[in-house]
Amino acid sequence: MAESPMLGVVASGAGGVEGLFDGLVRPALDAGWRVGVTLTPTAGRWFRDAGLVDEIEKATGLPLRVESRLPGEPKPHPPVDTYVVAPATANTVAKLALGFGDNQALTQVSEAIGIDGVEVVVFPCVNAAHVRHPAWPGHIAALRAAGVHLVDGEDVWPLTEPRSGEWHPIPWHAVLDAVNSTRP
Repeated sequence: MAESPMLGVVASGAGGVEGLFDGLVRPALDAGWRVGVTLTPTAGRWFRDAGLVDEIEKATGLPLRVESRLPGEPKPHPPVDTYVVAPATANTVAKLALGFGDNQALTQVSEAIGIDGVEVVVFPCVNAAHVRHPAWPGHIAALRAAGVHLVDGEDVWPLTEPRSGEWHPIPWHAVLDAVNSTRP
């Protein structure tokens, strides 16, 4: 019997990230993916403080990663078939577009963008001001040119103005649909 494909879930510290387990990790496991979770340092701190780490580790059978491993330490996650970055802050999107890897989460996804056969899905969790920034179109163009699957658009994530008090729940179903479309 073939082993389940491996999904690398990467999340940054955007509002709504606390729904990651129920919104994406559990449904991906139910859909037959093996799942390994890596968080940016900010998201990692939020998850530790909220007591969400054990639930994810228990369900996935893998350690939740935040920090890089040291040389000689075993790799904590198996090779990944598809990465999903959800939610991705404007900062995370910009760094991915520019190839920055200044933390473990960004390092593995930036590298994956350059590996043939590894799919990358990104959900930009941004507001209207982020999208109006003059650098934004270039970041999105760079990711699309690299073959990154973007989960975006008014039908998926209606943009709101900063400090407006408006908030939309993260469209986990659209993210999972994009992930499942990459299934090997």
